[in-house]
Amino acid sequence: MSGLRFAAIGAGFWSTYQLAGWYEVGGAQCVAVWNRTRAKAEQLARRFNIPNVYDDVGRLLDHADLDFVDVITDPDTHGRFTRLAAERRLPIVCQKPLAPTLAEAEEMFAVCQCAGVPLLVNENFRWQTPIRALKDVLDTRLLGDVFRARVQFVNSFPVFDNQPFLRELDQFILTDVGTHILDVARFLFGEADSLFARTARINSGIRGEDVATVMLAMTSGATVLCELSYASRTEYERFPQTFVFVEAARGSVELTTDYWLRVTTSAGTQARRQPPPYYAWADPRYDVVHASIVDCQRNLLSALSGQGTAETTAEDNLKTLRLVNAAYDSARENRVIRL
Repeated sequence: MSGLRFAAIGAGFWSTYQLAGWYEVGGAQCVAVWNRTRAKAEQLARRFNIPNVYDDVGRLLDHADLDFVDVITDPDTHGRFTRLAAERRLPIVCQKPLAPTLAEAEEMFAVCQCAGVPLLVNENFRWQTPIRALKDVLDTRLLGDVFRARVQFVNSFPVFDNQPFLRELDQFILTDVGTHILDVARFLFGEADSLFARTARINSGIRGEDVATVMLAMTSGATVLCELSYASRTEYERFPQTFVFVEAARGSVELTTDYWLRVTTSAGTQARRQPPPYYAWADPRYDVVHASIVDCQRNLLSALSGQGTAETTAEDNLKTLRLVNAAYDSARENRVIRL
């Protein structure tokens, strides 16, 4: 495979899907992998024919001939790896959330700006096929101005089975899923000027919150309600789908079960399915999420290659992280936060 050469920093749960996504896109070759536990890096290297394995990230960055690095580790380590790559003038693609705190994420962005290197975020939810289709409907202006919307990621999926470390997070669902859903809200409806949030912990076996509700007052005048839950039992399990219902001046659009998109105007309702593409490497339980990795990485690669502009830059993602941070403040203080 030819193209840009990169290193995978991390060999955990998401690395398999990240690498599969890069290879699906084409134009990028993973030439080195690092993991704290070398055996895990070696296992990933065998699966993807990666020629170089390291358990010392400094040695990797000093000896591998790289065009960028892909950081696929826990958020607590993102800052360290970003700084090490920036010192070597290497562009960085980083897993979300960008950092465990807003202050550290802002510092990471500043470090990369000073070094003159891009910091891009592998924020894939906005790249889901049905969400892009819904955005296309809104962009036609067929429905007119949006006045209210609801974005839901509500299910009872056992997320802790695959990622047990999530049980130990003091801040869970807003950090882990809220970064996705609030980014989707920004992608679809623009920026907010205030918010109010409530959180709850239903699962007694975890430290953080597993339910959150965030009401956004958008600068456009619309009200957007974001509902997040890993504690909701519904007739049909909704994971991994994001549901959206939008009300506008001349009609509504709904993204609902099994990727059905329904557009209603005075002329009636038109419905069509917008399923994600199928990839043999994707876990069918995560189908729409894993499939969206490909389109996200295609966009990031176009920017890294100098052929396009990335949507999910650190600068853009900081706007989402500020919403997450404000949502925690709002829930803790029980008040509206002005942005």
